Amino acid sequence: MEIHTITFDSARPYETAEWWSAVLGWPLVDSAPEDDEVMLERPQGVPHVLFIRVPEGKAVKNRMHLDVMPADGRTRNEEVERLLELGAVVHGDFRRPDGTGWMTLLDPEGNEFCVVRGEAERA
Repeated sequence: MEIHTITFDSARPYETAEWWSAVLGWPLVDSAPEDDEVMLERPQGVPHVLFIRVPEGKAVKNRMHLDVMPADGRTRNEEVERLLELGAVVHGDFRRPDGTGWMTLLDPEGNEFCVVRGEAERA
């Protein structure tokens, strides 16, 4: 078994998918701003990320979230800065003096996600 799609409820699926597309570098699949379902396709195959319009807003902390890791040689801190420039908001700073730890950020809809160290930082 493998995970095919990770799905998020969203008030604004197209806008949220565009934001995550900029974060991940994954393209939107045949979508328009008025669509109720917008998918990001992972270039390497599954899992994809799907945003579905729902009428209710986010009310509590996510029970599940994504942990993202920098690519292209960026450090965790460089990636956090890039995400803040894209519109993410700091939710929690769990970095430790020895370089381990993570940052918890919020996407434009308030969904929590964590930024962990890249491969080079783990070596």
